[in-house]
Formats: sequence, structure tokens, C-alpha cells
Amino acid sequence: MTKSSVVVLALSLLLAAASSHATKPELGGASDMTATGAASGSSTAGANPQLENCPQALGTLAVVEDTAAPWWGDYIGRYPRLGSTVPVLRMMIQQSNCFVVVERGQAMSNLMQERALEDSGEIRSGSNFGKGQMVAADFTMSPSIQFAEKGTGGLGGALGGLIGGSGGRVFGAIAGGVKSNEAATTLLLIDNRSSVQISSSVGSAKNMDFNLFGGAFGGSAGGGAGAFTNTPEGKVITAAFADSYNQMVRSLRNYQAQTVEGGLGKGGLLQVGD
Repeated sequence: MTKSSVVVLALSLLLAAASSHATKPELGGASDMTATGAASGSSTAGANPQLENCPQALGTLAVVEDTAAPWWGDYIGRYPRLGSTVPVLRMMIQQSNCFVVVERGQAMSNLMQERALEDSGEIRSGSNFGKGQMVAADFTMSPSIQFAEKGTGGLGGALGGLIGGSGGRVFGAIAGGVKSNEAATTLLLIDNRSSVQISSSVGSAKNMDFNLFGGAFGGSAGGGAGAFTNTPEGKVITAAFADSYNQMVRSLRNYQAQTVEGGLGKGGLLQVGD
């Protein structure tokens, strides 16, 4: 057995051992982060230790996803099984204790239904669903996905070229199944009373998929080894949102309100001539 054949065999066995796994998502391409655990009030259980935390809440917050925006149509068309980004964002926000989350989504209709039932007289007396119970949202957070792609880079050509010859071609075919997945996300934080944008942040994440058999034997078939070894797209997108949120919290710790001479919304300094 030639030296190159030994190298190919050793690397092939090493990669085959990892063929049923994918690396953990990396925030900003550097560290692992996914949303885990639970939150109840200001208490958490099993939260990822890399999630930023606040000693006290900065206000109340509603998370609203713009399903009419172009990014949403592209995202849900590509990954229909993933669904809304709001639930995982709301959990991370509550775990961080930086905001108290209020409902302004689909469940709002159920809240109003209970009030309508009380108004109709159908609710038992003393249930106390009367006026003045609902908490206002001080802020609105708007998420969006800027970029989410599978298979953005591979190792086959580069590593196969290093070995060379027929061994390089074999290894290149195997390593061709090692692909990176990447995502970039944006969060906007709006003050509901003034409509002023308080904060904005962009985060990113990537991981590696080991789809080795697909790379060696001409692509993965539905339900075959390739489908089995692919990392779920949602892990990378969730990690990107976690990165966005962490960066926003770090910025908010040093928050200073923007000012305009003469006051906000009163003409500003870019005056139009006569």
C-alpha cells in the first residue's frame, strides 16, 4: 500500500466515524450556541451559559414577525417545517431577564376571546377579566433572516489536491460531503411610544455538515445516509439569532439616547432652503 493510500484510508476512516454527526453551530463562526432549557418569570432552567443576562428587566417587549416581508416568504418557502422564529426568540429573551415578554401574536385572539366571554356574561363571577388588566408593550422587537444557506463551502477539492493522484480523487469525493452551513440574522428594537429605533444588531452562525457518503457516491438520496447526516437548518438559524440578541444586549448596557438640537421630530439640522 502506497503512502498516499494509507493517508486516504486513515482520513476516510476518521471522517466515516463522524459521518452521522454535524459540528455544533458557531456564533459568528467562532463558538457554539443554541437555545436550550426553559424560563419561568425571572427564573431559568438549563439555559445556555453563553446567553447574555441582565440583573433587571429593561421594560416590556413584544416580538412581532413581519410575515409580509420578502425574507419571510423566502425563508418559509425553503424551510417550511421550521415555522415562526418568534417562539425561540421569546424564550431566549425571557431567559436573559433583559425584558418582560408580552403577547401580541396569535394567542392575542384567545386573550380577547376570554374578555368577550366575560362581557357576554358566560364567565363565572370573580374571574376578573375586566378592563385594565393587560400590560402595555414598551418596545417591539422585529426579527429578520438576512441569509440562510446550506452547503456554502466544501473540503473536497482542497484536501484532495493536497494528496494528489487517484488517492486524492477518492478522498476529494469523500470530503466533498463535508459542507458548511451559514446564517445571518437581524434584530430591530423599536420604542412603541415614540416609534424611535432604540437598537439594531446583526448576528451570524455557521456549522459543518458531514454528508460523507453523499459526497463519495454522487449525492444523497431521500431518506438515505445523506439525509440522515444533515444537521437541521434550524440550529444554525437559532444560533444566528442568539448571536444577534447577545450583541444587542451588550450594546444596550451602554445605551445613551440619541439627541437632536431643538428636539426629536422638530425639523432636525438638515434644513431645506427657501
